Amino acid sequence: MRQWIEGARLGDQIAWERIVQHFSGMAFSVAYGKLGDWGHAEDAVQEAFAEAFANLTKLQEADAFPGWFKTIVERQCQRILRRKIHAVMPMDETTVMDAEELNVGFIIERKEWQERIHHSIEGLSDNLKLVVQLFYFHGYSIKEISSYLKVTPSALKKRLFDARNKLRTSLLVTDFVSMFNDLYEGGVSMLHIVNGDIVGDKLRKGNVRGDILVWREVYPVGPVFLETGELHQRSPRVEYLERTLGIPADDYVANCKSQEQILRNFHKYDEIVLWFEHDLFDQLMLSYLLHWFSNQALGHTKLNLLCIGDYPGIDLFRGLGQLTSKQLETLSGTWQRVGQKELDTGSIIWEAYTSPNIESHVEILKKDTSALPFAHAALELHLSRLPSPINGLGIVEQTILELIGHGVDTPRKLLKEIGNRLSVLGMGDLELWYRLRNMSEQPHALIKIPGKKTTPSFENGNLALTEIGEEVVSGLKDWIKVKGIDEWYGGLGLNGDLVWRWDSQRKQLIYME
Repeated sequence: MRQWIEGARLGDQIAWERIVQHFSGMAFSVAYGKLGDWGHAEDAVQEAFAEAFANLTKLQEADAFPGWFKTIVERQCQRILRRKIHAVMPMDETTVMDAEELNVGFIIERKEWQERIHHSIEGLSDNLKLVVQLFYFHGYSIKEISSYLKVTPSALKKRLFDARNKLRTSLLVTDFVSMFNDLYEGGVSMLHIVNGDIVGDKLRKGNVRGDILVWREVYPVGPVFLETGELHQRSPRVEYLERTLGIPADDYVANCKSQEQILRNFHKYDEIVLWFEHDLFDQLMLSYLLHWFSNQALGHTKLNLLCIGDYPGIDLFRGLGQLTSKQLETLSGTWQRVGQKELDTGSIIWEAYTSPNIESHVEILKKDTSALPFAHAALELHLSRLPSPINGLGIVEQTILELIGHGVDTPRKLLKEIGNRLSVLGMGDLELWYRLRNMSEQPHALIKIPGKKTTPSFENGNLALTEIGEEVVSGLKDWIKVKGIDEWYGGLGLNGDLVWRWDSQRKQLIYME
């Protein structure tokens, strides 16, 4: 925006046109809210832009333009209210209009639709009404509205939440979610990419418009490479997932090809919405998709992101799968537009995670990933999965041994407790069972699992620590020095006796003597 302001000050007509295009919706919402008349609101906006252009050199700070321009709009509204002049089109102008180009029927239909929508929110307070208009009617981001209205982002989000709840009970809005979809989507074709079948099924049962693609991957587990579609890079992952998680190779490959084909056809959609949450499982999936889209020419397709770490009324929020279809509906339309900063952040995270060098995994914590607010915490937990200098265990194995030592003696109880303690991992039962099997393999097993180890039984089986397990969890022995390691974390392959350990407390690499 600063470049547009500076350019317009120097007489750049294109820069001024961009300003007009960007702020027209905001200005109209304010004007219509004060005047209540479509034509008068349009007049006020036009006069406000003329006044702003004439006085642009008086604006001291370019960043202050949104609030400064809003004051001008409000002043023009007051002038119109005082004059009480109704706009009339001169007869000589009407005679030169081309009826076919004007398409009167379309304009009338569109204006009636807009007026019905505006009428449906008349019961809201002025503050709520204006935020709804700017966010849903005109598609401005929370950041842009915050700058324009001088209201904090958190307060704006609260207003939107309150507005949706009030409108849900309004007799004027018979189809609450459809109305918001029409406002935000404008009838365009949409693709929703979600993190699992549970969320996908609930969205289908709800009233969220568009196609749904469930992205089926478990990037926290096994070897992951920068370009996952390459055959020579996919093969090690296919073999690993079949061996460790029991995912049939043919099924995995067929699913990958299917979802990748849908992704490659993204241009058929006007908008794409990424539905994700705060945990490592989702943040890696999100980073991959942002990395992929950063290498595409988006064209007319708009990319949006909905990513949350909590939900009102839920104390321990683990993910979107906890929400009902109705609760997911309340999130529809609250997504934010993905810009270059989000795309770049996703790319640097994905490049770091798929790197074979431990230094890349560490350095990403020092970079600014704030464009994806949950990424930093998730990446810290990723590193905490690596062997520690205390006993060679990562946080998952350490937590498992501690829980078993405190009497959590079945896999089902274990999964629940790990979900409580390490919810930011987003770890599922297949991965847990693999970790348990790996820890119970002889020689040098850490735990004992009665019965068969090939088929998970989450109801039965009393877990117990072995003698080595007790020594390792107490820090008396280093498990890697005793047993060695053969494991993958993203692009990082760990083999043999590592010369380094990751200190989660100090957040630094420790090189072993």
